[in-house]
Amino acid sequence: MRSIAFADFLIGVGILFVLEGLIFAASPAWLRRAMKSAMATPDNILRITGIGSAVVGLVLIWVVRR
Repeated sequence: MRSIAFADFLIGVGILFVLEGLIFAASPAWLRRAMKSAMATPDNILRITGIGSAVVGLVLIWVVRR
């Protein structure tokens, strides 16, 4: 029997794939420009943005699960 947490994790991964697929399908040119912009962005800015995004995601999950 799978745990509820694992099922929630798989649902989250599925939602990630859906959203990513929609972005690729809706505007591939925009996504290509965004990737080029990310390549030109310094590592420390990308790292700070990634950590901030992860923290916001964790807070959102915590608020929803309360």
